[in-house]
Order: sequence, then structure tokens, then C-alpha cells
Amino acid sequence: MAKTLTGVVTSDVADKTITVTVTSRETHPIYKKQYTVSRKYAAHDENNDAHKGDTVRIVETRPVSKRKSFKLDEIVKRSVGSIEVKNDAEEAEQ
Repeated sequence: MAKTLTGVVTSDVADKTITVTVTSRETHPIYKKQYTVSRKYAAHDENNDAHKGDTVRIVETRPVSKRKSFKLDEIVKRSVGSIEVKNDAEEAEQ
């Protein structure tokens, strides 16, 4: 069975490629404290359907390129508006 992941599109600049960030909660084996882990995956998007901020489901497939082993399965939720991440360094300059 192929691995299926759900995450948020963080980049759609490249042609037919999206970068999906998958966030999960893990428990430390010794300290039993929970923490958040974010992993980035490059996925193949044949029709350039997904855009930044969309929640998507990706499924494992044969390697399309050196970094791409996933393809876009479906767009679970479209983004409303735009997501902008501010940097502390940028705020200090202003």
C-alpha cells in the first residue's frame, strides 16, 4: 500500500512541482514530552492545480525525479487569501 500524507503547500513556484510541508506530533522516547516535527516533500503536480496555502493529499509513487517520489492525489481544502510568514529580522528593520 502506498504512503499517503496530508499537508500544506508552501511553494508552487516550480513548474509541475509543489513543496508540501507535513506537520506531525511525536513523543520523545525517554522524556515522554510531545513536540512538533515538520517535514518537506516535493510532489508532482501535473496540471499546476495546487497553490500556496492549499491543504493537499499526496501519495507515494515511483520516482519522478531526484527529489520527487510523491504526486498530488487531491486538494482537500483551497486556501482563502494569502499566507505570509514574517521574519523577526524584517520587523526589526522597519
